[in-house]
Amino acid sequence: MLSRVASSLFWLSRNIERAENNARVLEARLINALESSDQSAVADSDWEAVLDICSSVEEYRETYDDYIAETVAHFLIFDRNNINSIINCMEYARNNARSVRDIIPEEMWEVINGHYLQMMESDPASWSIRKTYNFLKEIKILSFTLQGVIESSMLREEAYSFLKIGKWLERGEKTARVLNVVCEKTKEAQEEVQAQYYYWLSALQFLNGYDAYLKRFPPTMDPSQVLPFLISYEQFPRSIEYCVEHIREAVMKIEGGKVSHYSAELFDALDEVTREFTKIKFQEMTSDEMVPFLDNFQNSCNRIGYVFAKTYYFI
Repeated sequence: MLSRVASSLFWLSRNIERAENNARVLEARLINALESSDQSAVADSDWEAVLDICSSVEEYRETYDDYIAETVAHFLIFDRNNINSIINCMEYARNNARSVRDIIPEEMWEVINGHYLQMMESDPASWSIRKTYNFLKEIKILSFTLQGVIESSMLREEAYSFLKIGKWLERGEKTARVLNVVCEKTKEAQEEVQAQYYYWLSALQFLNGYDAYLKRFPPTMDPSQVLPFLISYEQFPRSIEYCVEHIREAVMKIEGGKVSHYSAELFDALDEVTREFTKIKFQEMTSDEMVPFLDNFQNSCNRIGYVFAKTYYFI
């Protein structure tokens, strides 16, 4: 496989996953805003947290001084100056898909291209909150559809593995970022029981884990249960450990089940993260203790992404 093809597949998958994740976070926040009273200090202060989770807070501050729902939503969906806006993610994904049309299933290209063209015909200036909410649901459905096409029609060869690695790396990093922001928020609101409940509930909603969590734990939003569930619960497909394990499995498949001289650094980076999981008891960690671990994991994700690129497609 050509290095440019590997790069396009990886970033195609990452950008679709990023668009879905950011859509999910924004959708959950809009719902929470509707359900909260106008006087809720917790609700009023959380738009900055949403921007932080979507890696867009600095870009937002360059243009805007206050956090208004409509402004934040437009910035996260349609602002071309925001590199992580949904429309930019979709354009990056479409461009990558176009360059590998002969590699991916035809239905995958048709879905991505059709949805992108539909987005370009939209006039966001006239959108209501309800229309914005419906659009965010469509982005999630788009991601689910593409994953269905990949799983049901692609050969389990190198192209499939590069798509999966992009997805798992983006997903694991987003889970860490959500938890990092939530841990910071709970640290600021240590004396407010209602705020603590709200933030841990939000973390589960942002990561599509609320329903799954309730099937295993009571709805108490206890951080000693929520944190291990989102970090190391092996049956939850958005837990950090689950994502890291699947990245390693996919890389091992690309390598034919062995570590080569050029892939040794990549396996070392993955093994270093795995060792962190085995020696830390998450159930006993407080939010304050969790922040350094999550910071370190996000740095590890950046390193894994860099080493992965250097191994397979850096030129």
